[in-house]
Amino acid sequence: MPHRPRTLPGPASDALAVADWRRRVAEAYADVRHLAAADPAQAHAVWVQRRDELFAEHPASPLDAATRAFFAGLDVAPYDPAYRFEVQVRPSEPQRLEISTETDGLISYERIGTVELGDLGALAVWAMHGYAGGLFLPVRDALAGHEGGTFGGGRYVLDTIKGADLGVAHGLLVVDLNFAFNPSCAYDPSWSCPLATRANTLAAPVPVGERVFSSPASP
Repeated sequence: MPHRPRTLPGPASDALAVADWRRRVAEAYADVRHLAAADPAQAHAVWVQRRDELFAEHPASPLDAATRAFFAGLDVAPYDPAYRFEVQVRPSEPQRLEISTETDGLISYERIGTVELGDLGALAVWAMHGYAGGLFLPVRDALAGHEGGTFGGGRYVLDTIKGADLGVAHGLLVVDLNFAFNPSCAYDPSWSCPLATRANTLAAPVPVGERVFSSPASP
């Protein structure tokens, strides 16, 4: 049962709420990794449920109060095992990427390799520089920006510094596009998010994962 962390006034409340949000995300992905070893579809169902609970109930939700009042769940496609990959990260030409954000300043990433996703194409895998580090794997597909499609700026598959980590299987990196999720800026423009570049753009559609979000209308 979701619960709200005890709050304190002012900046302390905001910081504690974000810390609790990230803790819940990390816990959800730990359960996902455990369940996915035997049943990826069940793991996906748990992931959808946990994200819906966070968006509906948590004080750090990127949805404002008016939207949460009529929120009935994120728009997530049914699980399709064809979009789950266990892949080797292959070496690629080094590349450094610096992204300026309003909320976190300048964020620096280094391309550590590439993953091949069958007929869909290849995506760059990035390591975040700075405190804590982490892997980052965004994806933008042919449905991005289209009505009923995916978020125009792309989605995240892995963002391990924030707990979004699908782990490894048989010594290979798990890249399951069914778990592609929208960045916070897709729900609240006051957030500033790193978006997918050309190295993480696929010409093919990826019809799984979270779709573009439409604010629910009041009854």
